[in-house]
Amino acid sequence: MPFLELRDISKVYPKSGAVVRGLTLGVQKGELIALLGPSGCGKTTTLRILAGLLEPTSGRVLLNGQDITRTPPYRRNMGLVFQNYALFPHLNVERNVAFGLEVRGLSRREIVQRVGEVLDLVRLSGFEKRSVRELSGGQQQRVALARALVIQPDVLLLDEPLSNLDAKLREEMRSEIRRIQRELGITTVFVTHDQLEALTLSDRVAVMYRGELVQVGTPQEIYESPSTPFVAGFVGRINVIEGEVREKDGISVLDAGDIQLPLRNPPHYGKVWAMIRPHRLRLQRDPVSDTCGIKVRVVSVAYSGDLVRYRVATHSGRVLDVEQITGPDSWELIAVGETIYLSWSHGDWLVFPPEEAT
Repeated sequence: MPFLELRDISKVYPKSGAVVRGLTLGVQKGELIALLGPSGCGKTTTLRILAGLLEPTSGRVLLNGQDITRTPPYRRNMGLVFQNYALFPHLNVERNVAFGLEVRGLSRREIVQRVGEVLDLVRLSGFEKRSVRELSGGQQQRVALARALVIQPDVLLLDEPLSNLDAKLREEMRSEIRRIQRELGITTVFVTHDQLEALTLSDRVAVMYRGELVQVGTPQEIYESPSTPFVAGFVGRINVIEGEVREKDGISVLDAGDIQLPLRNPPHYGKVWAMIRPHRLRLQRDPVSDTCGIKVRVVSVAYSGDLVRYRVATHSGRVLDVEQITGPDSWELIAVGETIYLSWSHGDWLVFPPEEAT
């Protein structure tokens, strides 16, 4: 049985309609699961229902087998870190972290001990008397995390806590959050619209779209075997082309003009959407067979340090993105306007019926 469970949760507002529709999700004890999706998909609403800040229109929330749907937030023993941290600017670091313990009436001795332990955990020992106004964004984020953890919650809820940090600091804090979560073994639900955060932080990812849960799986399952075109396009970059699956010489073939692709088990005959990720395409100077490659012309080249991003055009004018890991001379390997061969492996293509792409 899941430690934390959402059963058929819906949230409907009179004017805006359903924000969350029939969502069912189980989280195992000690697991970190990410709610991933674009703005407005219902992920923050779902988190607020878990925290008790919103009451669902229908459905139940269970914690360790107990129904807590109508339990007020202060009785759920959940730690919540908001997107804007919500620190008290007039209190120092120690008082900010201690606030939840003071409300619970713990002794001063126990408060000091637990605050010291959690500040050491988030690597802020020595900052106890520092004003939060004097802290960097990353340090403020650590204070907010410490305040959520010091009450020793059963569940940690994180609502886009890294969105206000710069790119390098976000990477550092991703590692810190994962380290702390694993060290404590705390059940964690993490809301984000950033697919990189979801893939690198989570044990599992729950992808939401238009208020519904569309796929749940490990980061590798979500990336390598997306269940819908939306998941494929939202989690990582991808090329999308329209084509048609038909029989040719006794085998199933994806016919997309320039691109002819044999298929072993096509999901659909007739019109389809075919997708392939840019890093699964390869540029090479040697000719390739008609079934696994074509000639293309390089339209643009963008060097970004670890990758070279090429945009190539087929004979019919179809444009595809290609990514290749850089080497010392990668930026000058292929020039704009050069004709070269584009190849792929058959198994790297994803094919979806057209109705799934809506």
